[in-house]
Amino acid sequence: MRKFLLMSCVAATALLAGGAAFANDELAAQSKDPKQWVLPTGDYANRRFSELSQINSSNVKNLVPAWSFSTGVLRGHEGGPLVVGNVMYFSTPFPNIVYALDLNNDGKILWKYEPKQDPNVIPVMCCDTVTRGVAYGDGKIFLYQADATLVALDAHTGAHIWSAKNGDPSKGETGTSAPQVVKDKVLVGISGGEFGVRGHITAYDIKTGKKAWRGYSVGPDSDTLIDPENTTHLGKPVGKDSGINTWQGDQWKTGGGTTWGWYSYDPELNLVYYGSGNPSTWNPKQRPGDNRWSMTIWARDADDGKVKWVYQMTPHDQWDYDGINEMILVNQEARKVLVHFDRNGFAYTLDRVTGEPLVAEKFDPAVNWATKVDLDKNSKTYGRPLVVKEFSTESNGEDVNSQGIFPAALGVKDQQPAAYSPITNLFYVPANHVAMDYEPFRVSYTAGQPFVGATLSMYPPKGDTHLGNFTAWDAKAGKIIWQKKEQFSVWSGALATAGNVVFYGTLEGYLKAVDAKTGDELFKYKTPSGIIGNVMTYEHNGKQYVAVLSGVGGWAGIGLAAGLTKGTEGLGAVGGYASLANYTALGGQLTVFALPN
Repeated sequence: MRKFLLMSCVAATALLAGGAAFANDELAAQSKDPKQWVLPTGDYANRRFSELSQINSSNVKNLVPAWSFSTGVLRGHEGGPLVVGNVMYFSTPFPNIVYALDLNNDGKILWKYEPKQDPNVIPVMCCDTVTRGVAYGDGKIFLYQADATLVALDAHTGAHIWSAKNGDPSKGETGTSAPQVVKDKVLVGISGGEFGVRGHITAYDIKTGKKAWRGYSVGPDSDTLIDPENTTHLGKPVGKDSGINTWQGDQWKTGGGTTWGWYSYDPELNLVYYGSGNPSTWNPKQRPGDNRWSMTIWARDADDGKVKWVYQMTPHDQWDYDGINEMILVNQEARKVLVHFDRNGFAYTLDRVTGEPLVAEKFDPAVNWATKVDLDKNSKTYGRPLVVKEFSTESNGEDVNSQGIFPAALGVKDQQPAAYSPITNLFYVPANHVAMDYEPFRVSYTAGQPFVGATLSMYPPKGDTHLGNFTAWDAKAGKIIWQKKEQFSVWSGALATAGNVVFYGTLEGYLKAVDAKTGDELFKYKTPSGIIGNVMTYEHNGKQYVAVLSGVGGWAGIGLAAGLTKGTEGLGAVGGYASLANYTALGGQLTVFALPN
């Protein structure tokens, strides 16, 4: 017994000596185990791919619900569960309840954590009271609350370990993104671009919650952590204070560029990749210049936050085309690349070592605000989209209703993450197919009050009746391989598997499975509410399961979620999705599927 205790003490000492590095090694190893789902997007590359193949294109038609769980919360359920060992973890919309369910015991609640938050945070959450899930690492579950508090909980007991205040809701700063654990740090962004919040990404020590570094999207080099000589944009140094000099006066201080999307990580390069959102306000006349570095893809050092390169996709945004969508890391032959499906309707393939854009093509042919992205290195407009004047809200001016713009502000794709299959080499993209009218007007900044400055209406593009697509994309060639129309936007995250199956959910509430090669529909099942959650899979006791959260809401479902009826409410989404109420209703539920015994 004494020998056992001595060995245990030695092992514990070694574990502590390894510290957070050991914890991250453990997490990295777990992320490669297809039986678990330990990172919000499946792996650090954000591929949302599973090597599990028990459920495949031949038998997926036989899927049945294995068990379900009511979350007890209404409104939009984005994100998805984690599975670590024999425990499933997930969080709900406000008030951000965290559940730990025992997979060995019929989903019994092991623990439940319900934070106490001021409900006044709800009115300053732009597009529903969503959260995109919890993170795991170092024996902890990390919850990023709506009030911008990052909380570390004991994964075994749910006990509170530490908290870090990452923002101030009274100024419109909120938390909606899923945290990401990288090495000895936890990364979180900030929401609130519609309230003039200045975006940033922040790293906290995994053990103590102490702030390690923060990199702003706009502002002086000391704030953005940009090196004027060594940080590049399109292969050239960005120069001094690049986050200020394309703004007028002090407008950068309320400049937006929030960071509420997803974060990927390349351990070989030690770089974190993510996107920044729209500049504030939505009225482009009030903020002349390129408004750097809103609408930008970032490559930051994971240890100190210093920026290696940036690429601005939509300079001087005039349409609210946030660049926050996930960066998917893959290799094309010997080249490390990053693939990004932007709100603006272009799918980008970049060299993730240098930031050089290699491909930028429309992943919906209806995109009309720009003709193309100029990739001619000898051109004066290299790297920039070529804007069509008819659809330029800047050119048309304030108090003018620019009509028929495609895509609408919610983009060809919003935050709902795509998936990638290394078997087919295709990307599977949940998408919107929505046009808009956009009328900018002058607005003044008041802390904690909306700083939008535009009225929007949304509707299907002329000649179409559907509002969504599900698209298979070849990122090397920059072309659509196949595409399925959906009645409403596909606001759910996709999942690709080694079983030649791709899963996604619909706003009406269907979980669907399609053939990864052909797009043929193989299975569908209608859950109790619209799906805006991200589909995931795991294996338990030798059996593969597929799980998804349903609970209609998010920007597309904000009318239902918040009881809005005026067409221009919900930043224009209410009118576009008015008929959704004929197909689904509010309700939060986890549904888990499996093949029959």
